[in-house]
Amino acid sequence: MRVALFATCLVDTVAPQVAMATARLLERLGHEVVVPPGQACCGQMHVNTGYRREAVPIVANHVRAFAGAEVIVSPSGSCVASIHHQQAMVLRRAGEEQLAAEAEALAERTYELSQFLVDVLGVTDVGAYYPHRVTYHPTCHSLRLLRVGDRPLQLLRAVRGLELVELPAAEQCCGFGGTFSIKNSDTSTAMLTDKMANILSTHAEVCTAGDASCLMHIGGGLSRLRSGTRTVHLAEILASTEDAVSPHQTTRPAISAETAEVPA
Repeated sequence: MRVALFATCLVDTVAPQVAMATARLLERLGHEVVVPPGQACCGQMHVNTGYRREAVPIVANHVRAFAGAEVIVSPSGSCVASIHHQQAMVLRRAGEEQLAAEAEALAERTYELSQFLVDVLGVTDVGAYYPHRVTYHPTCHSLRLLRVGDRPLQLLRAVRGLELVELPAAEQCCGFGGTFSIKNSDTSTAMLTDKMANILSTHAEVCTAGDASCLMHIGGGLSRLRSGTRTVHLAEILASTEDAVSPHQTTRPAISAETAEVPA
């Protein structure tokens, strides 16, 4: 299958290793991966902040960039949720009916990584090897909008050498929320503190998730605590093999992350 990779602007900027891991994984499974050169932002940041009119040309660019793709895969539940639930709405409200119809068709061919692996390819064991104690944080958009359910957990349970530990209060938001973490930094930091306390209670070496944005936020907090717990994207774990285990890379901290004291 020829798969178009939607890297996302955040991954491209702060965690390019996530996009490269996604490509390696899909190629290892026997698929051709292409990266459409016209891709940029999906428009989610603008829509979520209330700039719907300004989002129109950005969304239109995304639709045109992936117009010829048979299937699109992205390592971001947040951006895929935007493609499914926002893009056609934004274009239709702007009177762009034809582009809105194209956006709807594009959304039907666009998948978050775990959805594509489990639902489309029918694969849970991707041949990964990752000998570490890991806990999984289900990000809000993947959980509530995309409803990926336990697909990431199915994939993690099949990874050789990986010890998966349950995260207490896993469904609670980490406090990122895009510009929410900047405009409401005190509230965001309080939410992050709770999330970090739950992560550290598992004694996991690694916290993983399907969104680099949330991992950036969580990783920033954990690094400030010097906790020793890393954040690693799901794609990086699944791309790891016994011959070439991906290096442990903590995503860059969010600019709103404050040093937080985690309760014992």
